[in-house]
Amino acid sequence: MRRSSRLDLIPPYMFAELERKVRAKRAAGVDVISLGIGDPDTPTYPPIVEAMQRAVADPSTHQYPSNRGRQEFREAVAAFYARRFGVELDPETEVMAAIGAKECIFNLNLAFLDAGDVALASDPGYPVYTGGPLLAGGRPVLMPLLAERDFAPDLNAIGADELERARLLFFNYPNNPTGAVVPPGFFEEVVAFGRQHEILIVHDNAYSETTYDGYIAPSFLQTPGAKEVGVEVFSLSKGYNMTGWRCAAIVGNAEAIESYWHLKSNIDSGNFEAVQLAGAVALGPDLEAEKRAMNEIYRRRRDLVCDALAQAGVDVTPPKGTIYIWAPIPEGFDSSAAYCEHVLEQAAVIISPGGAYGATGEGYFRISLTTPDDRLLEAVERIRRL
Repeated sequence: MRRSSRLDLIPPYMFAELERKVRAKRAAGVDVISLGIGDPDTPTYPPIVEAMQRAVADPSTHQYPSNRGRQEFREAVAAFYARRFGVELDPETEVMAAIGAKECIFNLNLAFLDAGDVALASDPGYPVYTGGPLLAGGRPVLMPLLAERDFAPDLNAIGADELERARLLFFNYPNNPTGAVVPPGFFEEVVAFGRQHEILIVHDNAYSETTYDGYIAPSFLQTPGAKEVGVEVFSLSKGYNMTGWRCAAIVGNAEAIESYWHLKSNIDSGNFEAVQLAGAVALGPDLEAEKRAMNEIYRRRRDLVCDALAQAGVDVTPPKGTIYIWAPIPEGFDSSAAYCEHVLEQAAVIISPGGAYGATGEGYFRISLTTPDDRLLEAVERIRRL
């Protein structure tokens, strides 16, 4: 059979390849510790699970859901944004349910890109920022995130031809994979940029609820004028230990959300309403203690990993947000992939090569903190011994 040529435009999904390597090593009897994928190792908070159990037993959730999202979920998202960020959203026109952030980000490419159009994408960044435009017939143009700029792209460095064709801009803070937080004034710069060039700004807000050392992450939509030029994709995956639930929302510019709905209503039938009802409970005011406890676990893991890497001579900066450590590879390796392959073969530890997130990520590696403390310590000790 002949497959579509569009698949030749993109490599195999990085995390699928990591999972394949883990399976192969374990099948050979190797004790592999994976620090590659950011999938929380602790359960979803019990009140969310209990809400899901009740919702599954409710016959009203057993039929086709609305593509826009169940009313209770959209109202819960709006109430959360008002309480958490001080952002007022109309649940009827400025909030829509999504089947996880990945689905939402990909479908925005289909909704806003024609052949030859450009999506500006953070580099390094979530692979869907670049794979999505290619599959939609567009072209990603990378915006390098450099340490000397606090991992914020230089919008003035984008070429005139790319700006003329640009229709989307993808970015996210707290940032995956670098762990950086948004520099002061950058959101304001992005709003002005989107308005000047008539580009839809898409902020991937996956990690605002996972922060440390007193840092409180803002929403892009808190910025004056942000709703005029952009949307934000808010995911419950990481902050609420709900990666498998596929529960998210797109919020912000009503016209953009209407276009997203127009596309999405022809692609899928929405997400299971029991999941949405559980998500509404997650976004309520009663789970702040659970989130704080989860962040304390990640903070402790962050510190032990950073301390161990520093003792091994790695120049690492503890991040204020996300569930990742981003660090330079040691001297003596010609690429991040070569170093990560060395760690896998010699220490049986999976870490992510920075180059897999984009050309600017070359020379770095990423460690996920979603592994129990004892295994995390064992993994770091194995790496240190190398």
